[in-house]
Amino acid sequence: MANIKQQKKRILITKKQRERNVMKKSRVKNAIKKFEKAIQENDLALAEQLLPVTSKIIDSAKSDGVYHKNNANRKKARLARILDQAKKQQQAQ
Repeated sequence: MANIKQQKKRILITKKQRERNVMKKSRVKNAIKKFEKAIQENDLALAEQLLPVTSKIIDSAKSDGVYHKNNANRKKARLARILDQAKKQQQAQ
């Protein structure tokens, strides 16, 4: 345990920051799960509505420093690719 006053303060601040980051990551994960569920149920209209919302949540987490910019961009590109593949599959049927 820390003995210095400033170290004790930093421990408390770091704990709060970690809790915020966990909350933001959870929000991103939930949005992605919601999007993927819409894709699995072949509800492309809902998926198209959720894509910009999910991208906005990911960008928000990126700007807060929770995700690196490349990681956030990779997540968004992956979601867009999944939606495009689902559209192509539906057109093929």
